[in-house]
Parts: sequence; C-alpha cells; structure tokens
Amino acid sequence: MSNLQNLRKDIPASIVVFLVAVPLCLGIALASGAPLFSGLIAGIVGGIVVGWISGSHTSVSGPAAGLSAVVLAEITTLGAFDLFLTAVVLAGVIQLALGVFKAGFISDYVPTNVVKGLLAAIGLILILKQLPHALGVDADAFGEFSFNQADGENTFTEIAAAFTNFAPAAVIISVLSLGVLVFWDKSAKLRRLPLPSALVVVILGIVLNEFLFSDASGLRLAASHLVNIPVSDAGGMAGFFQNLSFPDFSGLSSQAVYMAAVTIAIVATVESLVNIEAVDKLDSLKRHTPPNRELLAQGTGNIISGLLGGLPVTSVIVRSSANINAGAVSKQSAIIHGFLLLAFVMAAPRLLNMIPLASLAAILLVTGYKLASIKLFKDFYAKGMNQFIPFVTTLVAIVFTDLLVGTLLGLVCSVFFLLKANHANSFQERHEIHPQGEVIRLKLSEEVSFLNRGALLDRLSSLPNNSNVVLDASDTQFIDHDVLEIIREFDAAAAKTRQITLTLVGFKDRYTLQDKVEWVNVLTKDAQQKLTADEVLKHLRDGNQRFANGNPLTRDLILQASNTTKAQYPMAAVLSCIDSRTSAEIIFDVGLGDLFSIRIAGNIANEDIIGSMEFATLVAGAKLIVVLGHTGCGAVKAACDHVELGNLTGLLRKVQPAIARETITVTERNSRNDDFVYNVTQLNVLETMKFIESKSEIIARLVADGSIKIVGGLYDLESCRVDFIEASQTARITMPGKIAV
Repeated sequence: MSNLQNLRKDIPASIVVFLVAVPLCLGIALASGAPLFSGLIAGIVGGIVVGWISGSHTSVSGPAAGLSAVVLAEITTLGAFDLFLTAVVLAGVIQLALGVFKAGFISDYVPTNVVKGLLAAIGLILILKQLPHALGVDADAFGEFSFNQADGENTFTEIAAAFTNFAPAAVIISVLSLGVLVFWDKSAKLRRLPLPSALVVVILGIVLNEFLFSDASGLRLAASHLVNIPVSDAGGMAGFFQNLSFPDFSGLSSQAVYMAAVTIAIVATVESLVNIEAVDKLDSLKRHTPPNRELLAQGTGNIISGLLGGLPVTSVIVRSSANINAGAVSKQSAIIHGFLLLAFVMAAPRLLNMIPLASLAAILLVTGYKLASIKLFKDFYAKGMNQFIPFVTTLVAIVFTDLLVGTLLGLVCSVFFLLKANHANSFQERHEIHPQGEVIRLKLSEEVSFLNRGALLDRLSSLPNNSNVVLDASDTQFIDHDVLEIIREFDAAAAKTRQITLTLVGFKDRYTLQDKVEWVNVLTKDAQQKLTADEVLKHLRDGNQRFANGNPLTRDLILQASNTTKAQYPMAAVLSCIDSRTSAEIIFDVGLGDLFSIRIAGNIANEDIIGSMEFATLVAGAKLIVVLGHTGCGAVKAACDHVELGNLTGLLRKVQPAIARETITVTERNSRNDDFVYNVTQLNVLETMKFIESKSEIIARLVADGSIKIVGGLYDLESCRVDFIEASQTARITMPGKIAV
C-alpha cells in the first residue's frame, strides 16, 4: 500500500490520537509535578521525532503515565525542574547506547500472557479511571493512572464519589458520545467515511456545551471539566517559545542527576520495549518492531524532549491502542498527530480548551473495553492455568501498582510456570513391551538444563530394581554438566547395585559421556523359545495398534543389524502381498530379525512358499504363520475380472476358489464392486490358510501339537489396522473393520 493510500486511514487516525493525546499530556504532566507545557512538548517530540525514527508502524510515543511517579520523585529529589531536564537528556544518551549495543533483545523474553495481561490491565485502568471524567467529576488528573492517588483517594473511592456527585451535562455528553461511537463502529457505511467517529464525538461535545447548554440552565460545564492548555498572552509562535524550559547543564557535576538519568533510562527502556511488544500484538497486520531501532528512536526523543523542556517519552499503550482502533496502518499517523499537537498548541489553544473531558473519556472507555474484552479472558482461561494465572497476575498487579511492577510480577509468575513445566518435561517416559521383555525408555528433552536436574534425579532414584532402562539422548541438543554428572553417578553405582540394566544411546561426543548398550531389542534364542503363539499374536496386535496410532517404538536399526549378523530368531512368518503399501515389519511395528517376510501377489501359497514356512517354523523356531491380505488388492481385483496376462494368469487362477466361495453377490461380480472384492479378499486369506495346512504335514503336525498357529489378517489401507482371522473362524462377509476374532 502506497503512502498516499495509507494517508486515507492514517489522517483520521492521527486526529483521534491527537484529541486523546492533548488531555493525557496535560494530565500526566500534572500528575508528575511538572509544568503542564512539558507534557505537550513530550507529546510533540514523541509524535514527530520518535515516530519518524521508530520502526514501528502503529506505536505512538509521548509522556507516559507509568513514569509519572518516577518523574515526581526525581523532580522532588533534584529540587529544580531544569536539573531534571538534564537527567532526561542523559537518559536519552543512555538509551542511544543501549540501542547501539543491541539491548533490545530484552523484549524477546516477555511472554505473550504477560503482554496480553498488560493490554487488558491498561484497558481496565482506562475504564476505571475515565468513569469519573465521563460523569463530570475531575478531581483526579486526566492522565493520572495510579491506583493510589495523591489526594488520598484511590481508583474505587473516586468512582464511588463520582456516582454521588456527577455533573448532568457531562453525563449527557458521555452517554451520547458512547452511543455515537458504538453506532458508528457497527455501521459499515459510517466506517467508510473519512471522518473519524472520535472527531464527531468531540464536535458534538463542544456544540452541546458551548451552544445548547446555557449558563442559565446550569448545565454548562465548568472550565475544570474541559481541556486546559496553558494560553500565553503573546499567543502564536512567540507564546509557544515563552513556555519552553531548558536544562541546566551545571547539573552534570551532580551525582544525583546521573542517578536520576539511569533510573529514567531503565524504566523508560523497559516500558518502551514491553509496550512495542504489546502494540505489535494489536497490529492486525502482525508486523514486528525492531527493538534496537526503537531504543535509538526513544533515546533521540528523550534527548530532544529534555533539551526543549519536555517530560521523558516512551511508547505508550493508550495512544497506540487508540491509534490502531482508529484504523492507522503506518507511522504517518503518529507523525501527523505530533504536527497537529504542535500546530494547535501554537495557533489554536483556546479551541482545544473547549473540548469536554467527558467526550474524550467516552473515546477512552471504548478503547479500554476493546483492550479488556470478555473474549480475551475466556481465551486465556481456555489455554489452561499456566497461561491464565500469569495473565491475571499481570493484570491485577498493574491495576493496583503500575506498569513496570505489574509486568515484573507477571514475569515472575510466568517463570514459575516455566520452571514447573521444565521440571515436568525433562524427559518423556515410555514403558515398552517387547517379546524379549519390558523396557523403561526415558527419552531426554531437546534441551536438558540444570532446571531439569531434580526431575531426572527423582525418576532415576525411583526406577524398579532388576529393570531394563534406556536413557535416550538421540534428539537432545544440549545437556547441562550437572545432569551429565547425575547420569554418570547412576551408571557407575546405583544401577549396578540395584541390578538395573542401563543402556545409554544418542549421547554426543561433546557430552563426554559415551553410549553404552546393555540391552538391545532383538530376539535371542532363549526369548524366542519362551514365546507362545498366542503371545506372538498379541505382540503383532499391539504393534499394529501402535503403527495405526502413529506411536511406533524407538529402534536402533543399525544396532539391530549388528546384533543379528550371526543368528536370527524370528517370532513369526508373514505371507503378504507384494503391494508396496503392505510392508509387514512396518505394519506390525517390529524390528530387524523379528519376522520372516514372504511376499507374493495376492498372498497365495505354493510349494516353494510352504517350504519356506516349514523352515521358518521347524528349523528357525517361528511360533506363528500369518497370511496377510489387504483391501484394494490389485491381484484380487484382476482375478475378479478374470484377467489373463502372461505368467500372471496361473497365479490369478489360484484366487478362483475364493471367488467361487463368495455366493452372496449375485450381480456385478467384478472389481468395480468394492463389497465383492472385499469378500473375495477375506475368503482368499482363509483359502490360503487351509491350503498351507493341507499341503504340509510338518506344519499340520506343529499346529496339532500346539507348537505353532496359523492366523489370517486383513489390512485396511485407510485405517492402517489389521483384523485377524483364526483358522477355525468362519469368514464374516462384512465391510472392512467389522471382523471380530
């Protein structure tokens, strides 16, 4: 979008920010114990200078309510406003140095729950603080956001007093203003107008108070309920320059000035970095503000503001959120608002002094509600307590203290949950049932720091005696020295004392801890001989379930290959189709050496295949024969269509007995009928099982004496699940997934 196109949205937004900024600049100056004009200078510099240098598209800078307590304390300590201005200039120099040395990374460590809590807190503060002004009770300065007020009152007592001592004219103006703002926001036609709703509200307030509310009616608002810019008798540019103050550089010899500069720089820097992070969250285009450039902008702004007699500047949420809500799309809005401040303060301060604070309060009430919407609370509650509690902690702390203290408390709360999560996520524990025994696998996290030390130590101490344990660091990129020391000590002493078979895998050379293999998940002769056919079938069922659920066991295939070079002790022989999608080892989640795999189109049997099965069972010791068919089998489909194609013709004819047994389907007995193909596939498995036992005396004898079993299986390509069929079972002619063992 070009700059000219941006102006169509940025100019109306700048007017809204300008209208909000005027009383805020004055109110913050009043709350800070500084000359009122210093707040306006800070607003002008924040808009023009910081807006021009900053990389933010939507942030607006100016005097900050969060700094008012610091400013008041430093002015009191230094005893002179011109000495304070020297501290502001020095604070800007410090911020420039922080920007040059890339200190902006601090903003990367503020979690979203704290940032959103900050935004919600500012929204809630706006609502609470603007209610009295909307009711026409202006005992508290418009820019005063502290919970405890200088007059001994607090936010809640101020609201209570406002409801018992309100000004009818202010109520009328604020209610009508709220109505206009809400109606305008809901009307698509009005939103397309170049005229911002906030300006309409301000004009409405001026017209009502100046022309409709007469002195005789008693409704006209007093000057205390209006914007109050200092007006010089000289007027114009001359009057503007008369109001400027300048720093006293003799203060450069004062240690107190330097201490004040450091304090202002630290608080302003943290607030600015946190605020731009929050503003970026509000930006509908989700653009990122370069934090180091922001420090350079804020530092330059504070130097110029201090030189001209202005308050310290930071990025501020209230004006920034009003800017975004008004539709700003680029930094032009912030810059133009600064020029508007300058122009009106110089040329038309009396016009600005006609604006009712009730009108501006209505604008900020709507802004506050958007920042602290009910939906935001619901969203964070849905994310869980580890997100919700830091969010609420930040919100409550900011409301009752200030932005900096509240943010720090929110960070502390977030760190607590981070430590708790680190303790819980030190490793993933998995109990694996293999044919050769149960294994406890502790898979270490990607980063294992000293924060994870306690959790790992507790688990190693509680491992059962005589267990098989694998400590897996395959995916770990960093392991703290303290954690490595715990593992070494456990391996050297506790594991041996408690007869724990400990295997270490995946430990990189830089850890100075070598891999050690004491347990490998390959079948030994002893483990194979102890297995029964039913146990093997259960292992295959469980393995298929893991595969279908996307949760296979962890295997070191290279290590398995090494451990099976001299002998093999498979637990089953699987006759499956040559289809590329039906690899038995993957489907049943087994490793190298666990299966004899026999593959042929249509999973049919012949003498050579039966000979291989005799070797697998009688000689190699396999306890189970599985005939594995699958849905959508190309060979079965070809047989259903009576395809004749070279050497394939004879193979396909062996599927004909299954086709002949399928007597349910009367019409469309071909590959286009999915039910027919499925039924034939199932019957073909049963026919093959029967054929194997009838053609092999060896296998029949092993089945008869219970040494082995023959089972069928139907693998569904869509669900990745295998339905097993016992040899004694009558085929159920049903759709996939409905066969019961």
